[in-house]
Amino acid sequence: MSLSQIDPLLIEVPECLEGERILLTMPRAGDGLALNAAVCESLDELRPWMPWAQERPTVEQSEAHVRRMQGRFILREDLCYSIWSRRADGGRDQLLGGTGLHRFDWGLRRFEIGYWIRRSAQGRGHVREAVGLLTRLAFGPLRAQRVEIRMEAGNARSRAVAEACGFALEGVLRHAVPGVDGAPRDACVYARVSG
Repeated sequence: MSLSQIDPLLIEVPECLEGERILLTMPRAGDGLALNAAVCESLDELRPWMPWAQERPTVEQSEAHVRRMQGRFILREDLCYSIWSRRADGGRDQLLGGTGLHRFDWGLRRFEIGYWIRRSAQGRGHVREAVGLLTRLAFGPLRAQRVEIRMEAGNARSRAVAEACGFALEGVLRHAVPGVDGAPRDACVYARVSG
């Protein structure tokens, strides 16, 4: 049976990826407080790019969001991971942000990586490490044919991460995505392919 014929629910996807300084874990019930703190700290940085970061969420909203992400991960509808700093003993410490494999096509084995990082953790290479872990997962066990990173053309920090991780700019799609204000924005498409 080819991979494209396998029910996605039967595809083994690790719930934790271990990096040198970070852990990527499937969101879990109870993580809402930590997520809320990271989002609230970073609203000014996230607001220009993330439609979900326009208002300060309550802890209850963050907890509900975590539980929805966990459910979607289990159903193989969206593979969100929380980025945690790693303690000396290997356990998780502070929630630094979020990442994951999104908007994928199991049949084509195409995935898109997204990411955000809290203000106090910016500029330390944690997002590059997370993208590296997800890229290895996608092209390794998940047998990806294509992995993309997309962002608004004006998001210089996000573009720098994609370039630092070896993704090639394939093009700029004019007026391809809505900005947080609803106006059309240009989108950059970076990609890596298998082989």
